[in-house]
Amino acid sequence: MKWNLRMVAAQRDIWKACDLQRMLADAGLVISLGKMSHLWSSRCPLTVRLDDLDIICEVLDCTPSDLLVPERRGAGRQTTAAETDEQAGGASIAHQRRTDRARPSL
Repeated sequence: MKWNLRMVAAQRDIWKACDLQRMLADAGLVISLGKMSHLWSSRCPLTVRLDDLDIICEVLDCTPSDLLVPERRGAGRQTTAAETDEQAGGASIAHQRRTDRARPSL
């Protein structure tokens, strides 16, 4: 999925995240600066509350399908975990147990 918030906002002559943040606050959705930055600049946020999505759509006079656009992948090709992590904006994470920690005293 592709998150199309900036394009939808631009079509409504909203060019700055702070302007949209102000409009959302006026509609009853107070979003922190960090979360607003992530929604504004992210390729596709991992989570968006449905209540929040409803208000965003109301403010922008759009539908969820305007904001969430499916991306075409290669026919029949499956996405690897590393590609999924990369699409989410992060690097692949390998969890390793730390052995250098001190043991608690008994």
